[in-house]
Amino acid sequence: MSIDNPALRESATFDRRVIAEIQRAADTGIYDIRGWGAKRALPHFDDLLFLGASMSRYPLEGYRERCDTDVVLGDRHAKHPLHLDIPITIAGMSFGALSGQAKEALGRGASAVGTSTTTGDGGMTPEERGQSKHLVYQYLPSRYGMNPDDLRQADAIEIVLGQGAKPGGGGMLLGQKITDRVAGMRTLPAGVDQRSACRHPDWTGPDDLAIKILELREITRWEKPIYIKVGATRTYYDVKLAVKAGADVVVVDGMQGGTAATQEVFIEHVGIPTLAAIPQAVQALQELDVHRKVQLIVSGGIRSGADVAKAMALGADAVAIGTAALIALGDNSPRFAAQYEALGSAAGSYDDFQAGRDPAGITTQDPELARNLDPVEGGRRLANYLRVLTMEAQTLARACGKSHLRNLEREDLVALTIEAAAMARVPLAGTGWIPGDAK
Repeated sequence: MSIDNPALRESATFDRRVIAEIQRAADTGIYDIRGWGAKRALPHFDDLLFLGASMSRYPLEGYRERCDTDVVLGDRHAKHPLHLDIPITIAGMSFGALSGQAKEALGRGASAVGTSTTTGDGGMTPEERGQSKHLVYQYLPSRYGMNPDDLRQADAIEIVLGQGAKPGGGGMLLGQKITDRVAGMRTLPAGVDQRSACRHPDWTGPDDLAIKILELREITRWEKPIYIKVGATRTYYDVKLAVKAGADVVVVDGMQGGTAATQEVFIEHVGIPTLAAIPQAVQALQELDVHRKVQLIVSGGIRSGADVAKAMALGADAVAIGTAALIALGDNSPRFAAQYEALGSAAGSYDDFQAGRDPAGITTQDPELARNLDPVEGGRRLANYLRVLTMEAQTLARACGKSHLRNLEREDLVALTIEAAAMARVPLAGTGWIPGDAK
């Protein structure tokens, strides 16, 4: 396009992507569904920097001085809290959205490094339970696959009230992924689209949630930690209500969190960024005097050890990864470039997880495609990735003079932009100014 021809000037409001979406909607009369999370640029952890030690602070020597990484989750009420070797967990992703091989690989990778994985909607599979040293059972509005015996087999229970990619909305699993096995686990017809409820059927507010938590504690003999997961929206109030209802752990999922399938308009226009949600959650916990007593897990766009360290410096006890874990298994791998191109996409851009045609064998129920993922090799790759995240986070913590990842603090951070400084509540780099701070 020639910049000399004003007739060829592209509109910032109606750019080519917007025009294409209007034309697609006009052609089909249906809204667009896809997987992954928000693709728009949002204030994120890249907008923060660590203040490494030099004179006023002393760093730790990487080869001689320890930087520990363990974390205990759920010791507020549970008899058997989770003791994890690293503060990086695997977020809930269902069998149905993912193949059986993918679920097994997630369990293998997490177990190899001493962390937990999570079931997702649709129930617990033998492959996942068998390969997961620590398995968190998600209790969702749909109740698909809910089994009290499986609750007792789990190591923790996560009550899902919302998801970062679609807070206020339920999940989707389209008919092409509803095999006989998936349908049997969910007690629904095979080959028919399944839409999960957006709210739990047996309560309407936090008072009812407190009753449900007690019910789950009774079912599991008060042994299992109870997590509450919320999509990041009114985070301050939601966290306070979760704590008062009796949660041992609160999980806050920012809008960069992924999904297997939901409306594009949901993914891009509902929720708040992870960076904005963490300080709100921490403030709520601090005001109730339970910060570090009720643990905070943060998810939504965690990609690197730097993201892990920054989330913990802002006040999280641990993080959860979903999309990044799938990429580590082989999602969007260049190895399948030709197959992605045949689907009208490309390696690095494929997001039609709802279609069930994933050549990497991860977001599919097609047995031929699923065979492309070796769960042993996938688990090895995931374990490698988790080790790298941990080492990167340790490197940054040592540079700040910290002997444990949990000792990272907001004072170790500055922001590059006014927006990030205001959201994260840390100073703009080179100044002492926190936008919006009344002090």
